[in-house]
Amino acid sequence: MSGPQLARVSLWMTGSLLSFSAMALAVRALAGAFSTFEILAIRTGAGLLLTLAVGALRPHLFGSLTPRRLGMHFARNGTHLAGQYMWTASLTLLPFATVFALEFTMPAWTTLLAALLLGERMTASRAGVIACGFVGALVILKPGFEAFKPAALLVLAAAFSFASSNIATKKLTSTETTYAIVFWMNIMQLPLAYAGSDPLFFLRIEGAHLPAVAAIGIAGLSAHFCLANALAAGDASVVIPFDFMRLPLIAMIGWLLYHEPLELSVFAGAGLIVLGVVWNLNAETRRPLPRAPRDARGR
Repeated sequence: MSGPQLARVSLWMTGSLLSFSAMALAVRALAGAFSTFEILAIRTGAGLLLTLAVGALRPHLFGSLTPRRLGMHFARNGTHLAGQYMWTASLTLLPFATVFALEFTMPAWTTLLAALLLGERMTASRAGVIACGFVGALVILKPGFEAFKPAALLVLAAAFSFASSNIATKKLTSTETTYAIVFWMNIMQLPLAYAGSDPLFFLRIEGAHLPAVAAIGIAGLSAHFCLANALAAGDASVVIPFDFMRLPLIAMIGWLLYHEPLELSVFAGAGLIVLGVVWNLNAETRRPLPRAPRDARGR
């Protein structure tokens, strides 16, 4: 991966991790008044309105909404909605750091599925960043009987669903625009989320809920916009390990806003996570670019 390409991946993934962290805060703020499906309906409904507003300002974007790969879109959005439901529910039951630590089994699944389904290479640094991420997450989580309660199993299942969704996203980026991917995500997920909600739940939205509603709509949209652009710019096995950086960030937010415990193990685990990411980034920038194929005359 070239330096400019890696810079684009870094920029998009920074936006993604900030967006997912903001979405976690919005979920926690809405959890007392709305069910998990209702929160997801709010996210997708607000996201669809924002997507249509962007299209109205830039009408040429609507030209990319061709229904040529609806099966792949449905596979992506079905697995993502399942993962989103489990992730959202777990945020109401577990500390932020615990949820995000367990969620970081997702890059391992992504790297494995990318090698099996996308033909991406499994290099030493790509395997190393996964190992460092796992060890770092375990240091933070300090697994024991308390960690492996049903809510923790929800996060592990969500991680596999997100990995499957990431692979489908990577496949879609070869032919679909980021706008099309985000548009079909919202248009497909909204009726599914609404079907599991109280039909009149939106009447319970009060003024005090509006900041969280706006945040979950904007962050839900920007997170997937940034992630899709990052996956379009680089290999999935390079892009996804950036997400490990979300753990120390959300652990600090949980400590500051919700008084969730912040221990030395969090910083030790975060150090291992950062070490793995930096190692992989250095290896990717030094890896030679593939040669362009020669024509029949050897040029």
